[in-house]
Parts: sequence; structure tokens; C-alpha cells
Amino acid sequence: MNVPQAGRQLARVGLDGFLLALAGVIGLAYGWPSAGIRQGPLSLEAVAGHGVSLVFFFYGLRLSPAKLREGLHNWRLHAVVQAATFVAFPLVVLTGRMLFAGEEPGWWWLGVFYLAVLPSTVSSSVVRVSIAGGNLPAAFFNAGVSSLLGVLITPLWMSWLIPTDLGGFDAWGVVGQLTRQVVAPVAVGILLHPRLGALAEHHRRRIRFFDQSVILLIVYTSFCQSFARDVFRGFRVSDLLLLGTSLLGLFFLMFGLIHLVSRRLGFNREDRITALFCGSKKSLVHGTVMAKVLFAGTAATGLVLLPLMVYHALQLVAASAVAGVMARRAGVAT
Repeated sequence: MNVPQAGRQLARVGLDGFLLALAGVIGLAYGWPSAGIRQGPLSLEAVAGHGVSLVFFFYGLRLSPAKLREGLHNWRLHAVVQAATFVAFPLVVLTGRMLFAGEEPGWWWLGVFYLAVLPSTVSSSVVRVSIAGGNLPAAFFNAGVSSLLGVLITPLWMSWLIPTDLGGFDAWGVVGQLTRQVVAPVAVGILLHPRLGALAEHHRRRIRFFDQSVILLIVYTSFCQSFARDVFRGFRVSDLLLLGTSLLGLFFLMFGLIHLVSRRLGFNREDRITALFCGSKKSLVHGTVMAKVLFAGTAATGLVLLPLMVYHALQLVAASAVAGVMARRAGVAT
């Protein structure tokens, strides 16, 4: 099998060069943390901060207000997706936390909860809905709305948890900073969509490459801080395996709950598929960029981001496998 064929086979199961790059920058941070912790106006951390605003400007530029308006009518589907994303996910994780009530809460637990309160991913959800034959316009709508709601809901959830477990947290200060770095660029992008939206869509591959580059830079600087301050002391491979197994179980638990609710509400096949893939996914883009604001100056940011990166890889593989099965069964069973 040649290299292009191998690449296509990996992409078919959800693996791609970006996941390898994520692993690579973590390795680079371990071997060369000094570059990521250097301070100054042109430091990598400062560049990543400016990159966050550009990521969301380009996102707004490609977000069509007309398409959002078209999707408003299917409100029951949207309610299920958003409730799964921002209510059911964190409640399930909180319930799981109660099973270990005797243990001291820490950054591992915070990272898993942070994953649970994040918005849904955009491109990954839409691609899987398309493969499985779901309601594509509704997938676009829910992914877009989820991203916007997450700017407010995610820090509010975190403000409730962090003071209890790990110290003070200025929720409204964080919302204000996210408004400047995320909401304002998105709003400007949406306003410019009629003029520049087609151009942004034409260059979507280059924009995606830029987005991924910013994510890699944030991950690198976050892990540089963590490795430089020895946050991962005592970390074992068995811990990572346990984390991966638990997160895979979380994915399929949410998948099953959403499937059950969708059937009880009488959704057709296309809407069920959209609810399943949009409601069970979590956004690595939003998670990394919001972590830069939520956990600014915290050496353990890399530790907080680790569950999100593991879940990101697992959801790509699991969702790709499920979407393939649904595609093959299309027209045979609902």
C-alpha cells in the first residue's frame, strides 16, 4: 500500500495528519519547553492569543445568517442537540464524579468536566452527518448555534465548579475576555459575510490549515508550561489507558441516551442521525482557545487539555465507524 492510499485509509476511520501533529507538538514541548514559556510581545503565547481572534473571525466569515434562519423551524431537534451538549453531558460527568466522592478532586477531574461543558464541533459533526445520510442543514445550524452558545455557557459552568474545587474564578471577567477575543471577531465576520463569505469558502482549506496551526501552537505552549513546572509528575501509561477507556464509554453512553430520546420523540432517520452526531461531539477548536482564557497563567493547562485531546481522537474514530455502518444500512433499516 502506497502513502496516499494509507492516508485515505486512515482518514476513513477518522485518523489524519493533524492527530499526529498534536502528538508531535506534545513531544516537542517535552523536549524543548523553553520556547513555549518565553514571555514578550512576540512570544509564541502572544502570537497564539492573536491567532484565536483570527480563527473566530474566519469562522464568522463562513457562517451564513440565511442558513441559520432556514434551520429555525426544526426546534425540537435543535433542543435535543443543545440540551445533550450543555446539560446532559455535564450532568452525566457530575454523576460519574459522585462515584468517586472519597477522592480529592484535581486537574484530571477538571479536564474531564471542562470537556463535558464544551460546545459541539462543527466540521467533524457535519462530515459524519453527511456520510450517514442525516439532515445536513440542521447539522450546520446546530454546530453554528452550539459554538455561539458555548462562549457564554462554558465559562458559566466552569465558574460554578472551579471555586468549589480549585480556587477563585471571575466568570464575568472571563466572559468579557471571550467576548473580545471570540464573540466580537465572530460578529465582525458575520457582518462581512455578504462581501467576503464566498471568498472565505473558496479558501476554506487554507483557513482550516490556519485554524489547526493555531490549535497546535496553543497546545504546544500549554504543555510547555506543564512540563516546565513538572505537572505530569507521577503520570503513568495506565492512567492514560484508563482515561481513554472512560472517555470512550462516555461517548457511547451519550450516543445511546441521544438515540433513546430521539426515538421517543419520533424523529425520522435523518433527524436522529443529526442529533446523534451533533450532540455527542466536542470541539477541540473551542476547547483549546477557551482554555487559553479560562486557565490563563495556569501551569496545569496541558493537563486540563489532555482529556479533550484524547476524546477528540476517540470521537473521530468511533463516529467514523458508526457513520460508515449507518451509511451501509441506509434504506434497509431505520
